[in-house]
Amino acid sequence: MMSEDLQEMLTDSNLQIGDLIKGEVVAVDSEGVTVNLPHGFEGHIPTKELSALPTDDPSEVVHVGETLIAVVKQIDRESGLVTLSKRQADSREAWDELQAKFDRGEVFEVTVRDVVKGGLVTDVGVRGFIPASLVDLRFVGDLQDFKGKQIQVKVVELDAAHNKLILSRKAVLEAEQQEKAVEVMQELTEGQVLEGTVQRLTTFGAFVDVHGVDGLVHISELSWSHAEHPSDVVKEGEVVRVKVLKVDPEKGKISLSIKQAEPDPFERYASLFHEGDVVEGTVKRVVDFGVFVELQPGLEGLVHISQIAHHRIGHPSEAVAPGDVVQVKILGVDPDRKRISLSIREADPKPISSPAPTRRESHGRTNPAPAPSKPAETTQGTGATLGDLFGDLFKRD
Repeated sequence: MMSEDLQEMLTDSNLQIGDLIKGEVVAVDSEGVTVNLPHGFEGHIPTKELSALPTDDPSEVVHVGETLIAVVKQIDRESGLVTLSKRQADSREAWDELQAKFDRGEVFEVTVRDVVKGGLVTDVGVRGFIPASLVDLRFVGDLQDFKGKQIQVKVVELDAAHNKLILSRKAVLEAEQQEKAVEVMQELTEGQVLEGTVQRLTTFGAFVDVHGVDGLVHISELSWSHAEHPSDVVKEGEVVRVKVLKVDPEKGKISLSIKQAEPDPFERYASLFHEGDVVEGTVKRVVDFGVFVELQPGLEGLVHISQIAHHRIGHPSEAVAPGDVVQVKILGVDPDRKRISLSIREADPKPISSPAPTRRESHGRTNPAPAPSKPAETTQGTGATLGDLFGDLFKRD
């Protein structure tokens, strides 16, 4: 039974269900928390009402001597027991603060309480969820490393009516990256050569980190030699030299070149080759109109299809293949266009009497066998004709 004094105190306090009340934690056990309330009576917070996230140990949430605010859930005037909820009090205050943070785009710090399927969970007065896709700028395979850590986040979605709160660490990192990109771009100048680290590869090029900001090296700027895919030239994590081609602060883009950070092979080697020279090279690419032959590292010349063989071919692959080492004749060197014209046919002026079997049957073209020539009238072993030997016998006087 509650004492008359306590009942009178409870009545005088006009305490109502749903009220917010402040109290001091005087005891913590496995059943919950005991709180010393104003007017001299005590309140009890069950373990499930301590936090937005489930807990088995109340001491992880509050400690003795701490002052907290709770919502009055139930008043038993017979026993004098006042049941409280810290969870509901936190939730009321949290939604208002979170809405304000969302409106301002504010960055704030949270502690990751748990790792669940699909992301991270935190307690900010209400349950906050950080999807795996919003944890970092790039995909994170194992999120366990984040458990217990403090991270900075932004509110990206909230719905108090449905108790939904979505947070993002990625948004914070992106904002930091953009801010840093502006600073870096102010320092970069077109034509500058510096070192960077290859971050990732795509079908159209490679992204290289320079001073903490990613710049794009288009596939055409990876190498002086033709590349089918960026992985043919570079790999992720590789440190490379790049030349700054263009800086666009408004779009936040940096264009880089790996090949232009190195000497131009044409300027470096072209003076070694002169019209009429016959040299050795390696077939690098076979295309419909001819083949490209590498004469020096990064320096290629074109052998037009008409300059490949003495006989007619339907496609260059019928005569040569990538990797073949061939003799070529220099037909011309064009410094202005940085082009070298080559000929395989003229490197070996001796005509081929009978075409070699086709190297690629898929074209469906075969060269007809040469027609047999008319046998000459010769005597065995001499090489002379019958006319040469006996022509005078048939002359008339």
